[in-house]
Amino acid sequence: MNDELQDDTLTPKPRRSRRWVANLGWLVGGALLAVLLIADPLGLHPVDSWLHGIVGRWHHAPDLVSPEAPKQLWTCGMHPQVIQDHPGTCPICGMNLVPLDAGTGGQEAAAESTGERKVLFYRNPMDPTVTSPVPMKDSMGMDYAPVYAEETDAAAEGSTIRIDPAVVQNMNVVTAEVERRDLSREIRTVGYLDYDQEKMVSVTTKFPGFVEKVYVNYIGEPVRKGQPLFEIYSPELVQTQEELVSAIAYARKLEGAPESARQRAEALVDAARRRLSFWDISAAQVEKLEASGAPTRTLTVSAPSSGVVMMRMAGLEGMSVRPGMELFHLADLSTLWLSVEVFEVQLSWLRPGNEAEITLSYLPGETFHGRVRFVEPQVQEKTRTVGLRVEVPNRDGRLRAGMYATVRFAPVVARDVVTVPSLAVLRTGERNVVVVATGGGRFSVREVRLGVAGEREIEVLSGLEAGEKVVTSAQFLIDSESNLREAVQKLLASRQGESTNATPPTDSAGHANH
Repeated sequence: MNDELQDDTLTPKPRRSRRWVANLGWLVGGALLAVLLIADPLGLHPVDSWLHGIVGRWHHAPDLVSPEAPKQLWTCGMHPQVIQDHPGTCPICGMNLVPLDAGTGGQEAAAESTGERKVLFYRNPMDPTVTSPVPMKDSMGMDYAPVYAEETDAAAEGSTIRIDPAVVQNMNVVTAEVERRDLSREIRTVGYLDYDQEKMVSVTTKFPGFVEKVYVNYIGEPVRKGQPLFEIYSPELVQTQEELVSAIAYARKLEGAPESARQRAEALVDAARRRLSFWDISAAQVEKLEASGAPTRTLTVSAPSSGVVMMRMAGLEGMSVRPGMELFHLADLSTLWLSVEVFEVQLSWLRPGNEAEITLSYLPGETFHGRVRFVEPQVQEKTRTVGLRVEVPNRDGRLRAGMYATVRFAPVVARDVVTVPSLAVLRTGERNVVVVATGGGRFSVREVRLGVAGEREIEVLSGLEAGEKVVTSAQFLIDSESNLREAVQKLLASRQGESTNATPPTDSAGHANH
């Protein structure tokens, strides 16, 4: 009897243990379910679907739902149409999404939720040519991107796009102002220094004679104007001097004679003086002859100008000379000519009077200046170049003929024109475009017509106005995005009628792929 009672009292204990184990299992299962619902490691979003169903059922009873704070959204700086409620990467370009500002993106998202932004259709983010009138996913599970009415309007108004300021800073976007000014272009060439042909003098005689004494004996010797060069004896010169002295004496004898006789005597005197002047006898030498009354055996020939002796006839002293023989060659080195050549396409920008900047390896660190003095009238057929002569001052005499020099011209090729930096122009081969910064992170791609090109700027004939700002760095990224949008909008505009009437793709079971 005691054994039976003992068994009855001990029987409930195993039953209470099994209940405790069962309760513990329910607790563990509930915890795992909560983790699956909250963490959502499989990406099924069951809570969002449940809440979406509740909100859908309460759509007609807004008073039962308490207002909540706006949710943080994320977007792509290069593709503003991509908006997500969680951080990640852009499905189009792969860039990291940035938080959407409450003042800009939040308003757009709110406008979308309230119906202010009109969604025309949806397009495949990986293939913009595939569209759908309703939201859906592609074969990779990516959501179709909505296309809004204002986006197509912006594309039609000039391919205007908006980029987040943070993305603009990361892209290192640099802008420059469109200016109206004179446009110059740099021309570089080389040349060599030569004597100024307008300041070169040949010393010769106009009468035959014999050189008896030479005062300047070596090449390179500097001479001054009027300095004696050599003495020459000429029988004709002595005879003409005697005729002058005789005519003067005869005129003095006829001072009291009739007027006609005096005029004939004075005419003889004037004829002898003119003959001496024709032989380059100076007036001072003639006055000295008239004052002395006796002809001189030799005549001193002086330098007609200042300069340097570039040539002297060898063995000149004692030589018999004839009229026209070059006895000395003098060159004035106060100015030199720089001979350069430029291509014929550059000739229209250069003319007499243009300034030139000159540097020489002989004098490093120094810069000389000159002006174009002469432009040759003929183009070299083989080289297609034109010769120029640049006049270079040489007051201190450090420059010498034969030196090579580097020449830089900066002529004005266009005056008072609209100019932009050359880096701002994107050349596609068929058209030229620039990216205009309109402010607020908005950029517009604009086609321009170009004129003459300068060194770092280029003339704009149409498409821009002075005072606007153009992008000079990273405009390739902006232009590519604008071109993508423009191409998409043109393609979608042509297919908009078909897209709005098309039905969404279906799977094998006939259900729509939402």
